[in-house]
Amino acid sequence: MKRLFSPWRSVYIQSFQGGKKSKGCLFCRIAKEHDDTKNLIVWRGKECFVVMNRYPYNNGHVMVVPYRHTSSMGKLTDKTNLEVMKTVAWCIQALHKNSKPDGFNFGANVGRAAGAGIDKHIHFHLVPRWNGDTNFFPVLADVKVVSEDIQKNWYQLTSFFKR
Repeated sequence: MKRLFSPWRSVYIQSFQGGKKSKGCLFCRIAKEHDDTKNLIVWRGKECFVVMNRYPYNNGHVMVVPYRHTSSMGKLTDKTNLEVMKTVAWCIQALHKNSKPDGFNFGANVGRAAGAGIDKHIHFHLVPRWNGDTNFFPVLADVKVVSEDIQKNWYQLTSFFKR
């Protein structure tokens, strides 16, 4: 039997098994910390920021997060909504340049019942997809292989936004 090792996943798994959880809102905390390298924040705007998903569905999985702490789409301002959409477009350009995906999944899980892991702070996922990127691991073993280093992705995306 072959084994695929990904020890970084243990932190994620432990969070569902009584592992140590941080208090307060993760997104509000990392926005205030201003340690973008540690927190994998790619870019900061006036209304929102872009952060790499530490537990990605695919290489280059980012989230666009409004600074405003709300779970309601209706409580975001027009200004915030506009910046979120422009930021998603920039992320798509950056990801196309860096990793040439064939498509993207884009959206939000609004509420715990819809699959939101962080349901008190609205955020938008952008997941690059490639033709044939689903293989036997997720289908048979409920395992997803992410083949690129997250720090390398962070560096490439921050370089794009610095231009």
